[in-house]
Amino acid sequence: MALRMSTLFARTLKEDPVDAEVASHRLLHRGSYIRRAAPGIYTWLPLGLEVLRRIENIVRQEMVAAGSQEVHFPALLPAGPYEASGRWETYGDGIFRLKDRKEADYLLAPTHEELFTLLVKDLYSSYKDLPLSIFQIQTKYRDEARPRAGLLRGREFIMKDAYSFDIDDAGLDESYQIMRDAYIRIYERLGLPYVIVEATSGAMGGSGTEEFLYPSEVGEDTYVRTTGGYAANVEAVTTLVGEPLDASDAPAAHKETTPEANTIASLVDVSNELFARADRPWEAADMMKLVMCTLVHPDGQREVIAIGLPGDREVDLDRAAGSGMLSTGEIDLEPASAEDLAKHPDIVVGYIGPGTSLADQVLGAEGSSGVRFFVDPRITREGSRWVAGGNEAGTHVYDLILGRDFTVDGVLEVAKVHEGDPAPDGSGPLELARGVEIGQIFKLGTRYAEALDLKVLDENGKAQVVTMGSYGVGVTRAMACIAEENHDDKGLIWPQHLAPADVHIVATGKGAEPLEAAEKITAELESMGVRVLLDDRPKASPGVKFGDAELLGVPTILVVGRGLADGRLELRDRRTGEATDVPVEDAVARTVEAVDAKYQELGAKRGEL
Repeated sequence: MALRMSTLFARTLKEDPVDAEVASHRLLHRGSYIRRAAPGIYTWLPLGLEVLRRIENIVRQEMVAAGSQEVHFPALLPAGPYEASGRWETYGDGIFRLKDRKEADYLLAPTHEELFTLLVKDLYSSYKDLPLSIFQIQTKYRDEARPRAGLLRGREFIMKDAYSFDIDDAGLDESYQIMRDAYIRIYERLGLPYVIVEATSGAMGGSGTEEFLYPSEVGEDTYVRTTGGYAANVEAVTTLVGEPLDASDAPAAHKETTPEANTIASLVDVSNELFARADRPWEAADMMKLVMCTLVHPDGQREVIAIGLPGDREVDLDRAAGSGMLSTGEIDLEPASAEDLAKHPDIVVGYIGPGTSLADQVLGAEGSSGVRFFVDPRITREGSRWVAGGNEAGTHVYDLILGRDFTVDGVLEVAKVHEGDPAPDGSGPLELARGVEIGQIFKLGTRYAEALDLKVLDENGKAQVVTMGSYGVGVTRAMACIAEENHDDKGLIWPQHLAPADVHIVATGKGAEPLEAAEKITAELESMGVRVLLDDRPKASPGVKFGDAELLGVPTILVVGRGLADGRLELRDRRTGEATDVPVEDAVARTVEAVDAKYQELGAKRGEL
């Protein structure tokens, strides 16, 4: 049945929503595809559902083609499985928790690893049942602190999540590759540009993961790439430490008076003025900056830590928090507050130094503040000498060498990645870019299977822990990215196979003839399997109708208007703006030809979704 604007449950808007930051949010709202119900929560209208279902069907088709079977879990889940896996606590404030009338704990599912694991445990017990891949397309919930950008970062969203189950790591590797290939096909069919980047597993755990990113300036993810083919999320970039330096002639560490040198810039100036070197001037990269941060653990405990890095670098809190050395769960890392530092009165802000062999050491010394001390990999370069605070106002220590003069609790990828940094694989200098995460695939391994006791009997009759993979596609986020990729200043321009209709017929002009002709063409197109959106509103002006056609973004527009008296109609291409006059008697055939040509350009067929 054709969609008719006179009865369609939709109201287009001329003004942008006040909180709209990105084009997809503006245009999907104005075009009556979605409406805001609450921050980060949206109601889907008929046009939006039509596009969403077509995206879901592409995802579903490729999952089935990859050998995965569809299931469907509830969104309201008991706390027990998440307590068993440890994620009830590690999620912290990131999930919606509630109690039933019997005071039992529940949550709105942010993801379903535990439930998938328990379902397979319930049904399968032998290696002969494996490998297995199952998936669902389901609504998820996360209590985002700052929902923004419409569908790009919401509190309620739709995901496709799939899980593979194998008897060993070799099987997992094969299942992972099958899913990786399926994801490539999904994004190619959606017409979304993408880049596959190395990523960190974070709280999900596992032995490896990759993200699929839509390159866009509106994205919240920063990633790096090189002309040599390297690509990674900044959190996954590893630092090249550099060749060892000869420190055989290095003097013992020595404390010096450095008046009014409580910043890196002032320390460089004082060092060049009072302790000038013959070989080269002091630079910020020679200084060790110590940044005090606070780890906020899932149970709310606040732990102050010190992070050392070269003075020409800044701490990237997301990179540091993503390190498994800090915590095995989800944590927050933030700058230490005055209240946090007040609990460590021996720390002299502006002159903080590592625990050294000097008598007045603070970090790492017996009887010291007890603050854990982590450093950027560059600090570990063999033979490198550093200048750091002397833990006393107006003093710094020169010629500090790791291992000889101080020790650390661990090494973190903590510094912000700079444009031009060398790629870890030697493929060239790094280029920074931004993107939207539209999918991620994980080699989970045995973490959830061990926590929930998912085992099968192997060929020798011995119980074997199953190894798992996890594979997610952000369906609603993909729709937003498609809108970001396909619009102009007038409105949306959907790819033909994803549009809410194949053709938008605009009936304009006085008298009954234009609408009668449009209805006749609509019926003929429907009989041929062409989806029609007919603007049959009797009181809407031509300007309003044309404006809505441009806003709604159906890629083929047929205008039945003033040219009808001369036996001619106008066929418009929404993307190119090209308009062609066609005889009335040829209008149906020419419209079908134009629609099918657009499908063919995308490697798609009319009716397959």
